[in-house]
Amino acid sequence: MQARLAAISRSFSAGSITSTARPYSTMGKRVMICGDLVWANEEAKQMFSGIAEIVRMDSPSRADFLAGFKPGGKYEGVEGVYRHNVSADRIGIFDKEIINGISGTVKWIAHNGAGYDQIDVHECKAKGIYVSNTPGAVDDATATTGLYLMISALRKYAAAERSLRAGNWKRSHKAGNAADLEEKTLAILGLGGIGLRMAEYARPFRMRVLYHNRRMREDAPEWCEYFGPERLDEMLAQTDVLSVHVPLKKETVGLVDEAMIRKLKKGAIIVNTARGKVIDEAAMIRALEDGHLSSVGLDVFPDEPEVNPRLLEFPNITLLPHMGTETRDSQKKMEIRALSNIRDYFTKGKGQDIVPEMA
Repeated sequence: MQARLAAISRSFSAGSITSTARPYSTMGKRVMICGDLVWANEEAKQMFSGIAEIVRMDSPSRADFLAGFKPGGKYEGVEGVYRHNVSADRIGIFDKEIINGISGTVKWIAHNGAGYDQIDVHECKAKGIYVSNTPGAVDDATATTGLYLMISALRKYAAAERSLRAGNWKRSHKAGNAADLEEKTLAILGLGGIGLRMAEYARPFRMRVLYHNRRMREDAPEWCEYFGPERLDEMLAQTDVLSVHVPLKKETVGLVDEAMIRKLKKGAIIVNTARGKVIDEAAMIRALEDGHLSSVGLDVFPDEPEVNPRLLEFPNITLLPHMGTETRDSQKKMEIRALSNIRDYFTKGKGQDIVPEMA
């Protein structure tokens, strides 16, 4: 996180975006860069040229940030906010206090990321502030991460690499603990953009693909078999790999609970590239301990960056430090997608990626 903050500082000190926070002028609309903007600085300047003044959020604390939105403050008149999670290091998440403090002028918050659980969208809706995210921009990179986790968890590649690096070649590997992907059943919990891409990536391995949504997805490929709420147990009983792709909301905390895990086939694996709190971690660990789950592949954890030390004791699982979108290609696509929503709001009255709670 410190490296990102340093990158932000360098990008602004180099003059990529020269406007700094200052009292509101008569220049017209203002858009705030709140957090990380590293890859799309030139695109941002072009995007808002003649449309809005770009202002950098330079507050070291929440109190300073909120003071900036008061009459005569350095952020007065900011109507659109580009938000990256890194801003939480200084001002915290966009909770009710933040939303109330910016609601005088801010009309659009463009969050950089598919998951937007750091924003109180219900309070935004009450205050007339739209929230957008970046669907599509993250699909490929996150699904690629899911594919890796699935392959590694089935084949036990992470453990094998650790063995090699320790000079033990593959002495600790047992072929009976590993499995091929071919002919296995992959169940997608939440067939959104990322879930669909994960299904498409698994298809060449001749995997059978099932999915569970509250409603059938009309544009789902014919080879994706739908299991509605009344058939969820039936799906779980057939599942070799459960790949989790649901957003984190109050309703989805602990969604993958003890009951759901125990309904999976014995020896199944779970892959999670969504949010850590969607899974009941204690229940998952118990299932790993008694062998009901043969492995898991996790890119996300409930209390990031902290990782439950108990997980580190399982040599057969694969863990990544939230690497889903950590590529320059995806980071740039996400920045541009988020900024485009604010530009479209300024020029067309609405961005294209309004979150479902506001659609």
